[in-house]
Amino acid sequence: MKLLVVAFLLISNFAIAQITGKIQDTTDNYPLEYATVALYNQDDKSLVTGVITNIDGVFIIENVKNGRYYLEASFVGYTTKTIQNIDIYKGNKRIDLGVIKLVLGNRLNEVEIRGERATVINKIDRQVFDSKNFQNSQGGSATDIIKNLPSVSVDGLGGISVRGSKGFAVLINGKPTQGDASAILAQLPANALEKIEIITAPSAKYDPEGKGGILNIITKEGATNGTFAQINLRGGFPSIEPYDTQVSAQRYGIDATINKRTDKWNLSFGTSYQRNDKTGRREGELFIVNQAEDKQTFLPSDGERSFDNISYNGRFTVDFTPNKNDEFSLGFFAGKHTVDRLADITYFDNHAISPIGSNNRLYTFSYYNHNLRTRKGDFVLGSFDYGHTFGDKSKVSTSFLYEYTFLGGPTYNDNVDTPAYNVIYQQEFNTNDNPLHGVRYNLDYKWKPFSFGIIETGYQFRNLNHEGEFVYERDGVVVPEFSSNIELKRTLHSAYGQLTGAKDKWDYAAGVRLESMNRKYTEALVSEAVPNEYKYDFVKLFPSASLQYSVNDDTKIKAAYSKRVERTTTLKMNSFAEREHSEVFEQGDNRLLPEFIDLVELGVNKKFNNNTSGYATAYYRHVNNAINRVNTLAYESNGAVIDTILNRVYSNVGKSNAIGIELGTQFKAAKNWSNFIGANIYNYDIDGDFVFRHRDGITRNYNVNSSNTIYSFNVNSTYSFWKNATLQFTFNYLSETNTAQGQDSQFYSPNLTLKKSFLDSRLVATLQWQNIDMGLLKTNEQSIATSRANEFYTYTNYVYEVDMITLNLSYTFNKVKNKSKFIDSEFGKKEF
Repeated sequence: MKLLVVAFLLISNFAIAQITGKIQDTTDNYPLEYATVALYNQDDKSLVTGVITNIDGVFIIENVKNGRYYLEASFVGYTTKTIQNIDIYKGNKRIDLGVIKLVLGNRLNEVEIRGERATVINKIDRQVFDSKNFQNSQGGSATDIIKNLPSVSVDGLGGISVRGSKGFAVLINGKPTQGDASAILAQLPANALEKIEIITAPSAKYDPEGKGGILNIITKEGATNGTFAQINLRGGFPSIEPYDTQVSAQRYGIDATINKRTDKWNLSFGTSYQRNDKTGRREGELFIVNQAEDKQTFLPSDGERSFDNISYNGRFTVDFTPNKNDEFSLGFFAGKHTVDRLADITYFDNHAISPIGSNNRLYTFSYYNHNLRTRKGDFVLGSFDYGHTFGDKSKVSTSFLYEYTFLGGPTYNDNVDTPAYNVIYQQEFNTNDNPLHGVRYNLDYKWKPFSFGIIETGYQFRNLNHEGEFVYERDGVVVPEFSSNIELKRTLHSAYGQLTGAKDKWDYAAGVRLESMNRKYTEALVSEAVPNEYKYDFVKLFPSASLQYSVNDDTKIKAAYSKRVERTTTLKMNSFAEREHSEVFEQGDNRLLPEFIDLVELGVNKKFNNNTSGYATAYYRHVNNAINRVNTLAYESNGAVIDTILNRVYSNVGKSNAIGIELGTQFKAAKNWSNFIGANIYNYDIDGDFVFRHRDGITRNYNVNSSNTIYSFNVNSTYSFWKNATLQFTFNYLSETNTAQGQDSQFYSPNLTLKKSFLDSRLVATLQWQNIDMGLLKTNEQSIATSRANEFYTYTNYVYEVDMITLNLSYTFNKVKNKSKFIDSEFGKKEF
């Protein structure tokens, strides 16, 4: 009997329990993933164990013996919170600490807590940026925010690159989209954004599309019941520099959001109208050598190049949570987006010289070209999502999205005499009607069968059907050799499995995604009865892995690998030429292959003190089947060179490599002066060749070999005058960049923003001075040059509007936090 009593006491003494909880941001109840939870013995203060929270902010500490403990919850940029007197005793097998809320910053006085959010928070697989710290974006779009991030650069044409790559995917609140990144970001109001995550080496649970990784846009959300209503107004002051444009630029907009939340329902309605014109000029030169006829052509030009950009939409989501285990969500979006690009260019002193190298001018001819290209995108989308959480905390979720998009818009290309403008030499017109239907279905399951990690599995189906009808007219007569019908059908099936976990000082994730793609592209001239068909299929594995080691509370080292794919669009596959400019035909390649990418990175994050932290990440990106837009000589059907026209073609040009390092630091130079500086330095190399195939049977091979060291940096400096007024200066810089056939010059933009709140912070006024120049700099200006020895040379300088003054007013009708999560285009915006 005594032996039984002793055995019982021993077993009781070594009985084990489980401690669980959830860590959130106290301001907006946002779950803090990868927060650190440390458990200490309360008697001798010794560390017992530590864990990291998952994506939902949840932590679980297993196998805790009987005793008294205290727990510390911490996260970079937040004040550590301690929970005392956690007692584990016989029969007490599970301790749920509930929600633990962490506060940003430090306590300044007895009445008020004021803190500054960290501009960037580094996690094992991503960097998280707080949109509130980029005040110059207020009233603008998501593009105005992300161009300030260290991984991101924006060029003179508005192209967005992540670590030098324009190919990246966009998620909206973690949900995948397949739209063109630049178009998506340009339509998302900056006022609706809470955070932006850059996932440079994504895991297998994400769709593998995007060679530059993933941008996850997180909209404002909260858990407080009640009604939220906000309206934002934006108005631009008259242009200081008009650039001799025919019509002045207009910049104004309004967006409104209403959000009603109860214990079971969350209803969000939003509408927006935005006009964001951009004026400017284009200065160019074109030089073509015709070896066969022993002559050369020189074509200088100058004139207006401006954009009228209008978008408006209506959207809503309805979320229903009948109980703690089930979630339903229904979303709808309808909108219109139109961009009119006007290029009214005078081509002067156009002459041919023979023989090559001689100054004996055969003729001189000047003319005026009116080129108006309208691009429309009308979107209608609907989505339905459902999630169920089981008693063992495992979860199944499913999502369905349908999209109909009508893309189109004509291009007018008129050549007339100059300066009288009363003689019409040639009128060209081409239009395209290309409706798109897209479907996406996801099924995902997450559970924890092991103590060392969480298993996530899932399946995705995507189907795209994109048709196009192109009519090309010259002087009112249809040109059959340029008029065509095309169709792209693409079906994707994919499945993934992934393990995520944490042990002691290690965090890890590893998985693999299997994808099967079937692509069929058909095209035919209107005169052809039977279309040509081009098929491309693959079945591939896309593995990924990430690992992080915590040296101590202030230092973490991480490594990651991810295999990616950049799929082709209909635009880049359409091999029929379109008259983009007077001197340019633009076309795609019907045999275009997708790009396959390998990403590797190694980084370190270091917190020096409460006011200073920094990080450095070295990375390598290898791309097979690299796609570039390249120039070739334009040819007649008989093989003769067209002396004043180039073919601009999308083509696979071989392989490319990027190896570089990304650096970032945030620090306080003074009590009220905070700063964030990010930089990216990398060597970019393109090596290979491409084949130009003319429909008339002409085939030509071209070599590509280009290498350059590129760097960019973004500065964000904010000074607080008092608690409700700040002045912020930002500076974005991109160095000279190499392309397959030339280089783009440097591009930079300084901005200044004054922000002041009134009426207990309900009304916020933001005065912006964008693209500061004052006639002293070359702000918002970039030149692009391409060449091929003994064939052609092109130089184009784009000069866009500077010294733009804008006033933004935002009024919130109450203090209840917004929880708006609107769906966005899955397929059509990639073609826009």
